[in-house]
Amino acid sequence: MKVSPARRAAFEILNRIEVDRAFSSVLLPQYEAELSQADRGLCHELVLGVLRRQIYLDKIIERFSGSKKLDVAVRNSMRLGAYQIMHLDKVPSYSAINESVNLVQVAGKTSAKGFVNAILRRISEKVPTLEFADDVERVSVETSHPRWLVEKWIADFGFREAEQIAAANNAIPNVAFRAAGVGVLSETNYQPSELVEGAFIAPSIDQDLREKADAGEIYFQDEASQLVAHIASSKPNGSFLDVCAAPGGKTTQVARKYRDIAGTLMVAGDLHESRVKLLQSTCERQKLDLVKIAQYDAENALPFADETFDTVLVDAPCSGTGTIRHNPEIRYLLRPDDFAKLAAKQRAILKNASCLVRRGGQLIYSTCSIQTEENEDVIRGFLQESPAFSLRQPGVPRRLLTDDGFARTFPHRDSTDGFFIAVLDRLT
Repeated sequence: MKVSPARRAAFEILNRIEVDRAFSSVLLPQYEAELSQADRGLCHELVLGVLRRQIYLDKIIERFSGSKKLDVAVRNSMRLGAYQIMHLDKVPSYSAINESVNLVQVAGKTSAKGFVNAILRRISEKVPTLEFADDVERVSVETSHPRWLVEKWIADFGFREAEQIAAANNAIPNVAFRAAGVGVLSETNYQPSELVEGAFIAPSIDQDLREKADAGEIYFQDEASQLVAHIASSKPNGSFLDVCAAPGGKTTQVARKYRDIAGTLMVAGDLHESRVKLLQSTCERQKLDLVKIAQYDAENALPFADETFDTVLVDAPCSGTGTIRHNPEIRYLLRPDDFAKLAAKQRAILKNASCLVRRGGQLIYSTCSIQTEENEDVIRGFLQESPAFSLRQPGVPRRLLTDDGFARTFPHRDSTDGFFIAVLDRLT
């Protein structure tokens, strides 16, 4: 029984995502570290390809399997086989089928081998045409987003834009990065970002970029995320706090602006020990020892005196709906009541963080969510309860500004992750 290392790794990752509610962005680097370069690329393609088309693949499989309840391992072996048959021209159908059958045996589901073989053979002979009850179901299935989430976006943005957001989430994103050292990108052949100074764009991670990243010369970070840090570091003086800082991309970007300023106090922290260690590792890798790192629960009173910092950044924990193109499993892990729960957490963190802003200082709030409940609603509620703060228009390209004075990016419009940014000034 032979299974390629790439397919076995992809199979295990998909099973862990479904059973353990794990994230591909965490699992892929762990598994790919043990693979050859060629297997690494195939594993990456299989995992993200299946996740981006999961609902559609399930509908195709269901046409031949009926309503039979499928074990997680059996279902994922069939998803992998169907994806390769339908979307990877360089993989022969017989090879995709054979490896999926072997994966079932690897998982100890030997009795399902014949069933998996039969279903995948039928798909290889002819992919069925699906019919939909309405356009919402069509968008849901064709873009593999849960119907409730599509309906939510339709209510928030209208049908056309919701469809474009869902489609953009399945497009393979360009790679954005910035310098993590001094002057290493002064003679780069990569395209500079139109949105944020110091960011560069590449169609994919080539060997040169991989080597630069491994050497700590560059840091992969989406343009929209870099835009948040660019705004937060617009006044590089005095003291700075990054409240929810891990993994440290924004912290280290801001720190590069602060490192040569005498008397600077720069602090960053997070909730869990694992995230604090990740934050510390990111700072050490970029040789930014000026960052003081703390561990705390930002939903409770933060361990700093009131009015300690000139700038406080709250990049709040959120649903991550703006990052689905990078983390496709998010769409399946979310539940309809998550937005309200997250908004309550965001309001608590923002309120606690606001106490730490000096008079004349600034409070920046951001999320990588496109949901109104986590963004505009949080800020409007905060401003009603906090008369000492006023909204200021962020310094971003005009097309990113909303009528209400916030900044927003969208995958379908800006080819970036979906971010929300609000800048609040504390009155003197």
